[in-house]
Amino acid sequence: MEVVDDLSDCPRPPGGTVVTIGAYDGVHIGHQRLIAQVRSMAADRGCASAVVTFDRHPALVVRPTSAPKLLTDLETKLQLLAATGLDYAVVIHFDEARSKEPADDFVRTVLVGCLAARVVVVGHDFHFGHNREGNVAFLEQVGPSLGFEVSGVELFGAGGDAVSSTRIRSALQLGDVELAAELLGRPHLLRGEMVAPREMLVPEVAALPAPGAYAGWWTRGVVRDPAFISVGATGEPLHVETLEDDPAGDGRGAATEGAATEGAATEATVELVARAHDAAAARQALGRA
Repeated sequence: MEVVDDLSDCPRPPGGTVVTIGAYDGVHIGHQRLIAQVRSMAADRGCASAVVTFDRHPALVVRPTSAPKLLTDLETKLQLLAATGLDYAVVIHFDEARSKEPADDFVRTVLVGCLAARVVVVGHDFHFGHNREGNVAFLEQVGPSLGFEVSGVELFGAGGDAVSSTRIRSALQLGDVELAAELLGRPHLLRGEMVAPREMLVPEVAALPAPGAYAGWWTRGVVRDPAFISVGATGEPLHVETLEDDPAGDGRGAATEGAATEGAATEATVELVARAHDAAAARQALGRA
């Protein structure tokens, strides 16, 4: 997947694109299904597939005090989008000026000018542009004169309700990381820095589960260990204990190197699999009992 983060370097594929637009926070199973439709439509028409997304959630600019916590940072989101098989991802820098951009300007500059859109695929509830003036009806109105069709799709459902980033955040707030994993199609991942051997600090914009203890996987570099993870309040480091042999008692595991020491920070991730009241329960949840 080619990532375009500068509109002066737009690809404008000769055969055009089938393109979808959205925050794509989490790249959950509903997103994945919509992207599969985009790729199928692109293959049928002999053109490229593309997504237009943003370098931050638009709500962080438009309504920062009530913006949702994020399921994925930009790096993780782009990795997940690449895994779907899309040809292009256009990443729009979203700032105050962009938030005030008329929907028509966005369509002409990004969808048509940058990507030569032939089909635009969005959810029926999708809105964009200043004052949310852009929607499916607006796209259907301007599309014919600009050379593209519009496909408005219904949200994919699972467990009787629509799959959405909001629903996943709600599951996390209840500590239901199993439901979150079902809707994401993978365990919820948190990325941060090891600020002490067993302390991982994540950005405050990240969507944490409810305070408590969880079973999961802890990755530092090439080392991935089963782990017992304690989550506190936003802004507090996660406490992570490896479930591998730990002869030194330093939380690194028998063969782990590179965990943080005092004064040094090491990038790490944790994947949350299940609630676990103690290390024994965590081992069982991970099949390590």
